[in-house]
Amino acid sequence: MIKLHLDKVTFSYPTTPIFTAASCEIQEGCYGVIGPNGSGKTTLLKLILDALKPDNGLIVRDQNIHINYMPQEIQLDPQQTAFETVRLGAQRILAVEKRLSKLEEKFADPLIYENDKRLVRLLDQQEELFESYNTLGGPGFEGQIKTLLSSIGFDAHEMDLPVNNLSGGQKKLLSLAQVMIDRPDVLLLDEPDNHLDLDGKAMLENLIASFQGTVLIVSHDRYFLDMVVDQILEVEHGKISQFSGNYSEYMFEKHLRQQRQATLFQAQQKEISRLEQAAKRLLMWGKVYDNEKFSNRGKNILNRLDRLEKIEKPQLETEKISIQLDGWRGSEKVLEVTDLSKGFPTPDGSSFVEILDNLNLLLRYGDRVGVVGPNGSGKTILVQMILNKLQPDNGQIVLGPSIKPGYYAQEFETLDPSLSLLDTICKKGNFSENRGVAYLKKFLFTYEQRDTPVRSLSGGERARLQIALITLSGANFLILDEPTNHLDIPSCEVLEDALDEFNGTILAISHDRYFLDRIVGRVLEIENHKAVEYLGNYSDFENKRRSLKTKSP
Repeated sequence: MIKLHLDKVTFSYPTTPIFTAASCEIQEGCYGVIGPNGSGKTTLLKLILDALKPDNGLIVRDQNIHINYMPQEIQLDPQQTAFETVRLGAQRILAVEKRLSKLEEKFADPLIYENDKRLVRLLDQQEELFESYNTLGGPGFEGQIKTLLSSIGFDAHEMDLPVNNLSGGQKKLLSLAQVMIDRPDVLLLDEPDNHLDLDGKAMLENLIASFQGTVLIVSHDRYFLDMVVDQILEVEHGKISQFSGNYSEYMFEKHLRQQRQATLFQAQQKEISRLEQAAKRLLMWGKVYDNEKFSNRGKNILNRLDRLEKIEKPQLETEKISIQLDGWRGSEKVLEVTDLSKGFPTPDGSSFVEILDNLNLLLRYGDRVGVVGPNGSGKTILVQMILNKLQPDNGQIVLGPSIKPGYYAQEFETLDPSLSLLDTICKKGNFSENRGVAYLKKFLFTYEQRDTPVRSLSGGERARLQIALITLSGANFLILDEPTNHLDIPSCEVLEDALDEFNGTILAISHDRYFLDRIVGRVLEIENHKAVEYLGNYSDFENKRRSLKTKSP
């Protein structure tokens, strides 16, 4: 059954066209919404939600469906507890409870209980409300909230914690629970996997798998899209293209479609050219020999061409960033970490929290190591110590004598927010203004953006700028802290290709499982203050870890 239908929808912001005659059908199932940054993915969700109105075209919704939306930037009351936050999301149950409470007050009114007709009418209304209450899951409602919170990793004592005390990942999962508790028919999720560690993503995947209804998910996480979606909506060039299957199946089908369309377009253009030449000759002969028969034949061919359904010319691929990471060999031994420990006193100084204990790590030239672990496990702290920005409590860190690190910071602290884009790139590369503008263009910055302060850039723009600076660093040891967090899928793929060709060594912290599968040959898992190494990429690591858990008593 079709829940939603977009028919030739056109939409523009005041200065930016987004959709031109975009169409798609949404039925039951899980849909991944993908496309370059700025292509209109969030706009599509808001059009479906009816928060935006199309300029032209139709959006047809089943009149009875209930739609809930989780935005990319979550907004929760910091003073409410986790339990209260989820409970307030059940708007339909709370509305029915409120109506039932008002009805109960009316039963005490003599004008009601002394009038049989009014009393019967009121009892009928109450019965309808009880039926709605039961359908929405009202009975045992508080137990459902606790079960849902438990399924996203909240212990019993954490359910009464204020939102302000929760981690970013916990807030993200809590926001998802808040929109799910209302039992919507259609769930719209805008980058729900942002800020989640690997365990958090697994919980998210389980929640979505258990959801009874239709889900539309905007995400750049290709591994996540492979795990949960069964349809892809590609938003690009003002259109929406629909594909069956997960992300990997979409990529295969898209490649085939592009090849077919290019072949058919070229064949049709060849035939059109042949017919146009024939029509031109017939019209010329008709005029030269004053022969109406020739002229009519020429006109008939042109009329036939006018009625012909034209195959669209294949769209050029969206412009992508250009990354070249040269690197160089340097020392055979790149990094040696021996018996490393680090901890911090609590804010009140009453105790000491151990973060890393007796960690050992050896990187040689050409190694690609991925660092994984829960949020707060000490991954970024390890990087800070390698870069000599934090001192270990115990142990030793030694970089090879000819090793030059290049650092990608998750929070962009390597960027000076007061400088402009052009000043930042010219300072790093010792460029003239013209060369700086040309270099910025490789990373999809326009000439008009050259004087934009770094502080005004979006997360994706700062990510591209930081990558640009790394390409100018001359580094032969790349230390990357969540490098794909703010990048769209095309940019992630270009970065992966560049890293694959990089002549040097890589240490990458990431929760991007697709990225880890493509780039790394070893995984270092940091958890409970300890580090364990696994040979292979992320999938190899996950299989080995699952096998170990299965064998343990």
